[in-house]
Amino acid sequence: MSFLSNLVGAWRFLLANVDRFLELLGQHLALVLISEVLAILVAVPLGVLALRNERAKGYILGAGNVAQTVPTLAIIALVFPLLGIGFLPALVGLFAYAILPILTNTITGLEDVSEDTVEAARGMGMTENEILKRIQFPLALPVIFAGIRTSAVINVGTAYLAFFIGGGGLGVWVISGINLFQMEKVLAGAIPGALLAIAMDTLFALVEQKLGGEGGVAQQVATG
Repeated sequence: MSFLSNLVGAWRFLLANVDRFLELLGQHLALVLISEVLAILVAVPLGVLALRNERAKGYILGAGNVAQTVPTLAIIALVFPLLGIGFLPALVGLFAYAILPILTNTITGLEDVSEDTVEAARGMGMTENEILKRIQFPLALPVIFAGIRTSAVINVGTAYLAFFIGGGGLGVWVISGINLFQMEKVLAGAIPGALLAIAMDTLFALVEQKLGGEGGVAQQVATG
């Protein structure tokens, strides 16, 4: 059977199961968005802490690297005895996997801000917190959002593994379709996931542009 025939079959399968598709898509989207937001809320403050405390930086990056190097299925297997099966353990696994790209990019972005720029801000009478908010964060924003966008795209693909512990998502169709040799079912789950990854990347790019337009003070200090 040709790929085009499989695409047609996938479209027909999706139309015949719209309600189920919307349910699985909603689960997949919830897993990705919630874990991503939680990862941002944890990783960005940790990045700031690492910037201000060299000793803490070693511990933070070490923990982040461990979380990233452990395979997702292994993280899910470790979470399973504590939280059982379902949405929550899948969410915890995705959260642990989403942190490192955001964390490393936050640290890199903040550290890359010129020391001359920071000193100029201090000379203007800004406090350390004001410098962080009005100078370092705006200038580091492109690097931080690169990490967020990378994390989000990875998370969309990783969320397919939630199927193995009853977490739902589009992996239900993809993995069961593979097991049953039903290519139309596989494509009906895989193609929306690819489109979702593109949509997530575009969404965060738009957020970055919006926030980047508000960094006028930082640009003025940076350019002298």
